[in-house]
Amino acid sequence: MTSSPGTAPSTGKDRRKRRRAFPKGRQPDEAAHQRIVCLIGEGPHPRDLLIEYLHLIQDKYGCLGAAHLAALAHELKLAMAEVYEVASFYHHFDIVKEHEAAPAPVTVRVCDSLSCMMAGGETLFHDLQSKLPSQDVRVVHAPCMGRCQCAPVAVVGQNHIDHATVQKIEKAAKNKELVPILPAYSAFYQYKQNKGYEQLSRCRNGELSVSDVVETLSNAGLRGLGGAGFGSGQKWKFVLAERGPRYLAVNADEGEPGTFKDRHYLESDPHRFLEGALIAAWAIEAQAVYIYLRDEYPAVREILTREIAALQTGGVIPPDFIHLRRGAGSYVCGEESAMLESIEGKRGLPRHRPPYAAQVGLFGRPTLVHNVETLTWIPSILEKGSAWFVAQGKPDHPGLRSYSVSGRVKEPGVKLCPAGTTARELIEAYAGGMADGHTFKAYLPGGASGGILPASLADEPLDFGTLEPLGAFVGSHAVVILSDKDNMRDVVLNLMRFFEDESCGQCTPCRVGTEKAVALLERDTWNEGLLEELNEAMADASICGLGQAAPNPIRSALKYFRDDLALSAGAP
Repeated sequence: MTSSPGTAPSTGKDRRKRRRAFPKGRQPDEAAHQRIVCLIGEGPHPRDLLIEYLHLIQDKYGCLGAAHLAALAHELKLAMAEVYEVASFYHHFDIVKEHEAAPAPVTVRVCDSLSCMMAGGETLFHDLQSKLPSQDVRVVHAPCMGRCQCAPVAVVGQNHIDHATVQKIEKAAKNKELVPILPAYSAFYQYKQNKGYEQLSRCRNGELSVSDVVETLSNAGLRGLGGAGFGSGQKWKFVLAERGPRYLAVNADEGEPGTFKDRHYLESDPHRFLEGALIAAWAIEAQAVYIYLRDEYPAVREILTREIAALQTGGVIPPDFIHLRRGAGSYVCGEESAMLESIEGKRGLPRHRPPYAAQVGLFGRPTLVHNVETLTWIPSILEKGSAWFVAQGKPDHPGLRSYSVSGRVKEPGVKLCPAGTTARELIEAYAGGMADGHTFKAYLPGGASGGILPASLADEPLDFGTLEPLGAFVGSHAVVILSDKDNMRDVVLNLMRFFEDESCGQCTPCRVGTEKAVALLERDTWNEGLLEELNEAMADASICGLGQAAPNPIRSALKYFRDDLALSAGAP
């Protein structure tokens, strides 16, 4: 070691005594810090509200700048990396690095999921890119927006454009029509006038006991209608067996392509759902209710914000009992454990199980997780009885089901039908028949992950447990109808690209498997042997249902539509 003339060499002890002029890491800009404090308030700032704060910044400034993230990390006393990893995980956050230009003031997202692809969404996307001024408008692809019956769909800011055209989108962008348009719905006072919240009152005043309610729901055969189909009464028993405090978490993140039934109920009759949620919360003595709503539903978010406030004003719930949390564009957060992680303000990475949410759920406490439609049925079942609900279904298929029907039919939409209804019945009796010029060829019984079945199997009951022997499942009852005009290779590739984009990246079989599958499907000839190797790896070794179900479209195509495919069996 050398030293300057006349200066003694420094020692390790000397170096340890030195003090930095400023702490390590990125320091918040004072002006940016003040803007963030004005935006999110003086605090305290709970860690689980991180995603909500990111939304506030994104909504205000149109992006998340480096100075914004540094200031937010400082205010929440988090590492910058912790804030960045959350912000970069979700599709709807636009991170702008230092010295990068902010995105255009107006963002147009064009849905590229299956129903919109079939309705010309890709052509619309390219037309918009060529015709809209890039300095004013940014045009990007987006996954399913939950409006498949209105395909093709685009969103300008937060204003959804159904049956979108270049002209409609140009007009909305030019006039800065960026906020959601609220549909007509049953508000609090209207719902109350029609015997609303009577079943909740019966529970709270002791007319109905918890065991009465659990027994009624069990006898009715009410199941989880978000996709898994687990018995609701049994799920309540599991949660009640655990020591409190407990929580109720509502999964309103219906991101499965082809699914839009929950949005239908939330936009038309939100209090029936809210009453069902409050009955469930009463039964398990929930400390609070958390509703996780997908970010693609801004109109629903406004409706629920208003109506939850009305419940507080009307004395139905105390303040801060129902918490509305906003997703940020992540399909995997529809998986219950990933949803719980996101509610806690983290990346939506699925948890390893066991333990299950009923044991260790939200904030480490026992948690009852339900989807919107399941909770919506509870008041009606308690009012009319389990026998009434059972009788609404077909033999051996109790109850009613809400099928989201889209694709090549004349009248797409939510179809309320007896459980066990078939795809052929949906088309002919509920959806007005096939669209003009189209012949029924195939259908997706359960959205992107539920497989693809040929028209020759359209008389199978669409219910839990009926389609698994055929290599498919009904899931969230999202039925997409295909015709002779649809290329099966394009259909499968569209679905697999969706899984590739939406993989959270936590596990290698899903992260790498979906990417490699897309590359193989893009070839002129499909390597059947290599594809099946990938299918096995994804299905057997992925952590959650995304990777486990991703092979279903490929396997269905290889099983039922071989004549449409160019196949090889050898190594690549």
